[in-house]
Amino acid sequence: MQNEGSVYTKPTFLIAFIIMLLFVIFGVAAPDTLGAISGMLFDGMIEYFGWSFILGASIFLILIVFLLLSPVGEIKLGEDDEKPAYANLPWFAMLFSCGMGIGLLFWGVSEPVWHYIWPPYGEAYTAEAVHIAMRYSFFHWGFHPWAIYAVVAGSLAYFSYRKGLPMMLSSCLEPILGRKGIEGPIGIAVNVIGVFATLFGLATSLGLGTMQLAAGLESLFGIPSEPPVWVAIVLVVGLVALISTSTGIDRGIKYLSQVNIVVAVLLMLLVFIVGPTLFILNIFTHSTGDYIQNIISMSFRIDASGEGTAGWAGAWTIFYWAWWIAWAPFVGTFIARISRGRTIRNFIVGVMLVPVFVSLVWFSVFGGSALYTEHFAGGGIEESVAADSALGFFALLSQFPAANLLIVIAMFSVAVFFITSSDSGTYVNGMLTSGGDPNPALGLRIIWGALQIGAAGVLLFSGGLSALQTASIVGGFPFMIVMLLMLYCFMKSLFTEMQQGTLPLEKKRIMDTLAELKEGK
Repeated sequence: MQNEGSVYTKPTFLIAFIIMLLFVIFGVAAPDTLGAISGMLFDGMIEYFGWSFILGASIFLILIVFLLLSPVGEIKLGEDDEKPAYANLPWFAMLFSCGMGIGLLFWGVSEPVWHYIWPPYGEAYTAEAVHIAMRYSFFHWGFHPWAIYAVVAGSLAYFSYRKGLPMMLSSCLEPILGRKGIEGPIGIAVNVIGVFATLFGLATSLGLGTMQLAAGLESLFGIPSEPPVWVAIVLVVGLVALISTSTGIDRGIKYLSQVNIVVAVLLMLLVFIVGPTLFILNIFTHSTGDYIQNIISMSFRIDASGEGTAGWAGAWTIFYWAWWIAWAPFVGTFIARISRGRTIRNFIVGVMLVPVFVSLVWFSVFGGSALYTEHFAGGGIEESVAADSALGFFALLSQFPAANLLIVIAMFSVAVFFITSSDSGTYVNGMLTSGGDPNPALGLRIIWGALQIGAAGVLLFSGGLSALQTASIVGGFPFMIVMLLMLYCFMKSLFTEMQQGTLPLEKKRIMDTLAELKEGK
């Protein structure tokens, strides 16, 4: 562990801190100007670079699946005889809580309903629209986002735990930059880009969580969901998150994540039981097959001869891919931090397959219940979703018995996801700006926690959901280029290691045993 005082003089910290502080100050002083600039940036990025997000996300998925199935999957993220640092349950709980928690609660009802009333093609309010709505919800929360996370997490864990490099994003480019280069000007630039992508991606998530909590207050007490309420929620819950970060990963984040997984699963089971159970089972079965069957065409769909990126694709798929990419340095670094000792195959299965399955079940239960209500039971949710996407989840819960209790449980889950996401983000930015220290100083974590809460508040006050979307796009694009280089270096190093005959321990033991048998020993 390095001296805390020396951390604040590192170029990565100073550059990122000064620029981010200026952004927060500018947002507080001129929120309308920031909102206008954000709108122009969003439109420009979508129009001219939307295609790159579509291609980039698909490349990440294809190559991660290739690594899963290839012989390099036996290589350990660490020494050959290391055991996983965390058991499966706490590991899964932590990666899921920081990876998607708030988003599932925010979009679990609203996204399928939006696709039902505004489908990517075909007519709205039809049986076909029901199936399309669930298929695209599966698509946006399925394999692509977790493959994006796996690129960063797998690369960083490999170069840190296998190659002994600092836990910095620039370490993943060591085959290109060299050992000295990862701390040189290019390495600093890569880490600064990672800090900004993390801050903007996390600000988007925290902003969604804030709007969700405000919507819950409106549902329970009639308090209007408006910017002043959002800022108050950010400050209160953010303060709790700062307190949580002082307890460390093995206490605050670990235990809160496990508690929240139990709460979220309990809420899902209650809705499954009291909701349209048979329809949920049918829509899950149908949509899983529909998603798998159409994943290739959906992965490259951009409507080039119609609305192009200015229409549905820009509002949904491109926004999501940019959001996941902007989240990748944050989620990827945190997942790498907790994934030491796993084989690459075990890591990819855990990071991709298990969370994807849970996401599909989640959307089937909540989104399926909402679609059933809209298509078969007289509606009532569409109006809430059209007024404010954050209201959709509570509009659904209000239709069930003990609605207020369900809403309170949901709000508790959102608040805990908010805390764990913010807490995890402080660790990630602390690591990136301290030279890769896996346990960054508390003071450093508090600084980044305060700045990410400030960024979320500024974006909410200057433009609400549209400003949050802009932050994702702007933060995601430069980091996507870094990710493509990371994936190249990751694959090159893995296959070089395999060709040089560096075999995992268990496989080496088997080979030695066979050699001994052949020699007659």
